[in-house]
Amino acid sequence: QVQLVESGGDSVQAGGSLRLSCAVFGKTRSSTSCMGWYRQALGKEREGVATVDPVGSLNYADSVKGRFTISRDNAKNTLILQMDNLKPEDTATYYCAAANIFCPLDKPSMLPFWGQGTQVTVSS
Repeated sequence: QVQLVESGGDSVQAGGSLRLSCAVFGKTRSSTSCMGWYRQALGKEREGVATVDPVGSLNYADSVKGRFTISRDNAKNTLILQMDNLKPEDTATYYCAAANIFCPLDKPSMLPFWGQGTQVTVSS
């Protein structure tokens, strides 16, 4: 059983930075080859933020390009999302997710493993 545990959410002012972490427990390497960060704002559908696929390719939503950076540390079984120049529209619950092969930004329902989420609130 794969367990994902997010941390690092907080309340910050616009222009600030946050670093989200996702610790992976009980994984087999193939179960979490593709990992990503997704978010869901109040009253909105869940959307993709950034992913790293099995060959290490990085993908970002247009809304966060140039501001967010995704990385993974396989030795520490950790996925990181560095968020800089935060905007009020980034306010959401952020989720870490994992899949064997595919983790598309636009189809979060394809990922079988999810964390419980961590809240990010950006005030203007």
